[in-house]
Amino acid sequence: MNASIPMVDPAAEYRLLKDDIDAAVSRVLASGRYVLGPEGEALEREIAAYVGAAHAVGCNSGTDALHLPLVAIGAGPGDEVVVPAFTFFATAEAVSHTGATPVFADIDPATFNLSLEALRAGATRRTRAVIVVHLFGQCAAMDEIAAFCRSRGLVLIEDCAQALGAEYQGRRAGAWGDFGCFSFYPTKNLAAAGDAGMITTSNKEHDETLRMLRHHGSRQTYLHERVGWNSRLDELQAAVLRVKLRHLDDFNAARRRVAQRYREKLRGIQLPAEDARGRHVYHQFTIRSERRDAIREALAQDRIAAAIFYPTPLHRQPAYAAANRSASLPASEAAAKTVLSLPINPLLDDASVDRICARVEAAAG
Repeated sequence: MNASIPMVDPAAEYRLLKDDIDAAVSRVLASGRYVLGPEGEALEREIAAYVGAAHAVGCNSGTDALHLPLVAIGAGPGDEVVVPAFTFFATAEAVSHTGATPVFADIDPATFNLSLEALRAGATRRTRAVIVVHLFGQCAAMDEIAAFCRSRGLVLIEDCAQALGAEYQGRRAGAWGDFGCFSFYPTKNLAAAGDAGMITTSNKEHDETLRMLRHHGSRQTYLHERVGWNSRLDELQAAVLRVKLRHLDDFNAARRRVAQRYREKLRGIQLPAEDARGRHVYHQFTIRSERRDAIREALAQDRIAAAIFYPTPLHRQPAYAAANRSASLPASEAAAKTVLSLPINPLLDDASVDRICARVEAAAG
């Protein structure tokens, strides 16, 4: 029987870096500093330098990384925030938790990223901010989107949960907007051993506000200037992430090599588009096919994982459907019916890719 092929393999990544990760974890445990200590501070400096932002603020998840910037700018009832309809639920959820209204915009069918035309159509006098998602590891058209936001005085928030290391016109994801929001969930390109997140910004006031919000609204012990959250990045996660950050560029390059082999081996399948203005880091390798379900079933029969990101666009989710009955976002709806993400991770070997491709082509017909 063929060995199973998972979507990602965090355990294999740990085995590869075991000595360094174990040493980092032991260092933290021996120090007795487990929250808001030197590991987290060092990771913040390293992520800021890597992204090209002046500041980085650790928090406890990618969802909080999206939510806290909206709180920091004062988004609330009566405000609207434009978000793409084809993305993970947390992007809109972060808006709703402030009392503001997420306004769903359609995507570019080639890249799956926010369409500039849809953004223009969705923005109103009530629009306070835009959250642009760099989906599957590829940056959106940031020059055009950033210019539009500047022209309208809108706060630009980048959801970079899947795109650490991705570039657009030589600038990395997280350095274009007012805020860059990162997730280090265990399946991400830079993966923690649990939940963790980070926010980048080049505005000193934003940096100070975010640090206060993540720590119960406090800058001074037992003095709370506002109601905040407990959203601190713990030292163990920071230490693990610092080890893996040193390997991120190599891991992303390996993902690109896997993607290239898929491109060489797959025929008659709609492959993910690459914007020549940027650098894709392939958090996912997402094909499209009208026979998506048959392909997924054929892969499963050979113990090969595949996933649908995402089967229901946000404006059709039960939490938002009632308020969006009249919304028609055809590119997002078509993507939800046809996308299929194939296994991709830095340690996936050529033989496994070839086996996956053979099954995909046979099922695609």
